Amino acid sequence: MVAAREIRADYDRDTIAIYQAYPPAIADAALAAGRFVPPFSFHRMTWIKPSFLWLMHRSNWAQKSGQERVLCVRVRRAGWETALGQAVLTSFEPAVFTDPDTWAEQFAAARVHLQWDPERSLRGAGLPYDSIQVGLSRHVIREYADDWVARIEDYTPVVRKVYTLLQSGRADKARRLLPPERVYPVGAELGRRLSLHA
Repeated sequence: MVAAREIRADYDRDTIAIYQAYPPAIADAALAAGRFVPPFSFHRMTWIKPSFLWLMHRSNWAQKSGQERVLCVRVRRAGWETALGQAVLTSFEPAVFTDPDTWAEQFAAARVHLQWDPERSLRGAGLPYDSIQVGLSRHVIREYADDWVARIEDYTPVVRKVYTLLQSGRADKARRLLPPERVYPVGAELGRRLSLHA
């Protein structure tokens, strides 16, 4: 049985895969350099998501304007866990914060934001359990780009292939192309702060 909140991701011993959708200019520059470079913005929050299907829902399978290219960014687990350790939830939750004022104070000072949104099915329907989204503020984006990113892969061809299979009624074949996401281990104290298993 799937917990209401858990981090599910494609990960190995050293890295975790997160997915982001960008316009061609940003994606092409990042792929050519092997890291994020302008026109990628280092001055605004960027959200990283380990759920492939959540990003497919958000970008409408790379059909939305400005989200035509999907990148799989392999982030070092040490960096990912640094981000989680600094993260503050985007809404007050009594199980995590003593009172709304304490939450508001921590949220205002946070370098990393975290929110839970309904996970998505292959066809985009909301599921009864959540997916994690981590927002990196401008104060940590340079560290993300320079130190945490191990490599960047262009997943756009995979996205287009899965989408074409879905459109032609071949969901079983489409499902076989999805990244192998499984539960990512998180310690008890960090899990409490992230409101895991809520």
